Amino acid sequence: MFTQEMLDSMKKVEAAREANVALEPRRMTAAEKDALLAQYHPDYRPEGFTTIKIGPNKGEKAPVELNEMLEGHSRVLDLNVNLNKIDYDVDVLVIGGGGAGSSAAIEANEAGANVMIVTKLRIGDANTMMAEGGIQAADKPGDSPAQHYLDVMGGGHYANRPELVRKLVMEGPEAIQWLNRLGVEFDKAPDGTMITTHGGGTSRKRMHAAADYSGAEIMRTLRDEVLNRGIPVVDFTAAIELIKDDEGKAAGAVLLNMETGEIRVARAKCVVIATGGAGRMHYQGFPTSNHYGATADGLILGYRAGAKLLYQDTLQYHPTGVAFPQQIYGALVTEKVRSMGAKLINSEGECFMHPLETRDVAAASIIRECSTHEKGVPTPAGKAVWLDTPMIDMIHGKGTLEKRLPAMLRMYLKFGIDMRETPILVYPTLHYQNGGLEINAEGMTSVENLFVAGEAVGGIHGRNRLMGNSLLDVIVFGRNAGQQTGRKFRSVTVGKLTLDHVKAYNDELKAAGIDSDTPSPKLLPDYTRKFN
Repeated sequence: MFTQEMLDSMKKVEAAREANVALEPRRMTAAEKDALLAQYHPDYRPEGFTTIKIGPNKGEKAPVELNEMLEGHSRVLDLNVNLNKIDYDVDVLVIGGGGAGSSAAIEANEAGANVMIVTKLRIGDANTMMAEGGIQAADKPGDSPAQHYLDVMGGGHYANRPELVRKLVMEGPEAIQWLNRLGVEFDKAPDGTMITTHGGGTSRKRMHAAADYSGAEIMRTLRDEVLNRGIPVVDFTAAIELIKDDEGKAAGAVLLNMETGEIRVARAKCVVIATGGAGRMHYQGFPTSNHYGATADGLILGYRAGAKLLYQDTLQYHPTGVAFPQQIYGALVTEKVRSMGAKLINSEGECFMHPLETRDVAAASIIRECSTHEKGVPTPAGKAVWLDTPMIDMIHGKGTLEKRLPAMLRMYLKFGIDMRETPILVYPTLHYQNGGLEINAEGMTSVENLFVAGEAVGGIHGRNRLMGNSLLDVIVFGRNAGQQTGRKFRSVTVGKLTLDHVKAYNDELKAAGIDSDTPSPKLLPDYTRKFN
């Protein structure tokens, strides 16, 4: 399995393990971090970005792959969509069946709205399901939302929208209790108190977890609640364009059945975009930890409808994606592994950074180690570094890794690697969409009655997200979208349905000299083998 070069390097890691366990690496200064990011983080590579030529963010930069979709050919332009034939007529239409969409649907339903979820895969096929490390909330003695706020702002390089961060941290403790009441099986001490741990960039132990399948446990619970409430879920159906009414308000969506190709029209008084991230766009060729449907659909639909993007040029590359074996290349190795004491080690057995640096700094450090420093371990997919997982049992006692990281242990055991005895090879993987659609404190975009929740939102995390805050924002802003639409729908009257905004956007593209035949949004990645 391992090459001889890998085995030789592994011996150096093993020889230095005891010393590295005892080592407390120096934290970088702010100036050192800035210099590191500028030179090595993918967000700073000019070739990875291009200028947006039309729309509300005209003149700003965006990833090349995202801009291709912004300049793409709307799928509805080639269709004869009859907006007078309404297939679904609801109060609240939720686009996306992950943690944010499910939370929104539950709260809107609780408020008395006729709500429907539409999702291009199945409910639960989302990045929420794949989150491993945990969910932050300041609910312990010695901690506070104020301290959480400072951590979030610092981790986001102070680019976060303060009003959104305030909502995130203030409503965090209640979000945990809400999940607990719904039935999420959080890790608890014998006396029933929740066990919390540190995460990168955090000043307090506020990470709540369910072993190392926290997202899956949260998503299981939310999915059960949606289904138990009888909330309609239209699966394997993608939203390919938003519908507005003749007053310019969001009023539904054009839907595409992914299996049959049939087109359906959904009319709604309020629309919630909860379509998740963009990992399957594979920006700059990076692998991804994201689920199969993460192709930035919501950003495209919202932008064409007139909603502004925020920090669309900022992505998060999780520092520890699987680099070997190839069968699980890019899969997430949760930051919880490092928070429990495992350190990043180069090919020479050297610990080269503090284990709890923020994700962007950690990712850039690994890239530097594998490039300029030439201390990466060769793998079939490129250079990588070691994550010395046997340290966990050394620090906390035999059996800790098996108890606290059971899903990850099983994943590696399938390929003959026992991470209790053997370090694992990691490299940054495209993990999170820091940017997204701009919202106000109530969760609404500049387009009336169009709300956004979850990873499709920009501004909550600034230009870098701390571990555990994504699951928190999924719940806080998902619930908020449901509560807001659950109140607002009662005062909304939907006018005549129209797709005029799509035609206007297409005219703007033509005026800018852009004539693309690339269908947009992407919907699903294309991994078809290409032959000459």
